[in-house]
This record gives sequence, structure tokens and C-alpha cells, in this order.
Amino acid sequence: MKIGVFATFMSPNATPGMIRDFGRKSEDLGLDSIWMGEHVALFEKNTFGYPGSKDGRIPVPPGGGMLDVTATFGFLAAGTKTLRFGTGVALVPQRNPIYTAKEMVTLDWLSDGRLDFGIGVGWNKEEVEACGYRWEDRGKRCDEFLEAMRRMWTEPVVDFAGKWIKFETLRLDPKPIQKPQSMPSLKRSLAIGQTKQIRPLQSRQRPSLKRQILSQRRKRSPNLRKRSLILRFWNAIIRTSKAHCQKRVAKHGR
Repeated sequence: MKIGVFATFMSPNATPGMIRDFGRKSEDLGLDSIWMGEHVALFEKNTFGYPGSKDGRIPVPPGGGMLDVTATFGFLAAGTKTLRFGTGVALVPQRNPIYTAKEMVTLDWLSDGRLDFGIGVGWNKEEVEACGYRWEDRGKRCDEFLEAMRRMWTEPVVDFAGKWIKFETLRLDPKPIQKPQSMPSLKRSLAIGQTKQIRPLQSRQRPSLKRQILSQRRKRSPNLRKRSLILRFWNAIIRTSKAHCQKRVAKHGR
């Protein structure tokens, strides 16, 4: 079993010294990884409340805010040797996919392959819209951005023509040290309940794969709570369109 910690580094408490010591002590204790969530900005008023607290607000120290994930992980990577770093989660549909691809591959390169790229579509409508995107289509946009990034990470020269992003003869280097996982390894990881984040797959592969995994998990754990099962899929970052997720929740419960 590998154990990691989720650390929400916030100013003014998360000083450089505090973060450096946290990383080194985590590694000395034998922890596998540190995970960070991201919010580029917070808002005084939100359409939907933060799901992780009773009052719907992210608990932030007075006058403080969440540190940037990419910069913080780069800082931690420089002071550690074995500790892995996971985005939990990167809000892909509100990011520029070319910048995101470059940031993540650079982290993977500089950390010698210690990055786990977890993604999500986000709950903060105001944040998505402030970044210049529509809230309603963030699921489909996430799929498209993931496909564009996968190709930038794996192909020497890329032509891409999507709904939200288009480019020709694009080169993005360096390539990641870690390689995208194969379909068999992905199915095996999810079937046995591992919590390792999975790298992006092609959009057309996701719905059928989720059905296979659902069947496997029911056979292994017939009494598994439906909510837990849905959260497993969230943690495994097998993201589909918003419409597909709604159908899934309607079929399997809350």
C-alpha cells in the first residue's frame, strides 16, 4: 500500500521554510506523495458552494490564499528525491491547454518522472467564467483539452482542429519522462481499486471503459456503496462529458 497526503498550502502560513520542511519530513516518513488542489482565485459569492465544507466556503486564513500548484510542486521537487506530486485536481477546462501541457511536462521532466496528473472539471462557476470560458460545456471542453495535451506529449509534430482550440505544426518539448498507460494497465489499476491517478485517454475510449470497470467492481465488491463507486471514478479521473456523467448518476443513484 502506498500512502500520500493532501496538503492545501495557503499563505500566510505556508512559508518557503514550512513547505520545504513539510516535503522533506514527508519523504523521511516514507510517504509516497503529496497532493494539492487548485483554485486560481476565490470569490465572495458563489453560485454553488464548496462541497468540502458545511458552509460552502473554502477555509482560508485571513488575508491568505491558495498557492499555485505548479510553482509549489517545482519548489518541492527541488528539495526531495523520491516523493511524488499529484494535482488533486487540475481544473483543465478553465486552463489554456498548451500552457498546461508545457507546465506539467516541465514538472515531470525536472522531478525525474514524479508527477501524477489528476484532473477535474471544477465546481466553481464564477472561477470558470472569470478565466474566459463557459460553465455549461466544461465537461466536453475538458475532453478536448485532454486529447490535445495527450497528443502534444506523445507526438513530435501536432495538427489539431477542435471546437475550442486549433493549431498546426505545433512542437512541444521536452516529452514527459513517464509514458501514457496502456488500456490493459488502466483496466487492471481500476479493477483492483488502486488510487493511482491515470493519465488521459482518448475521448472515445472513456464511456465503454467505465462500463467495464463498473461491472468488475460490482463483482469484486457487491455491497459497495453507490456513492463510493462514483467517487472512485472521480478519483480515477476518467472524465466524460457532463451529459454522460448526469446519465450515470441518474442510473446508479446519488
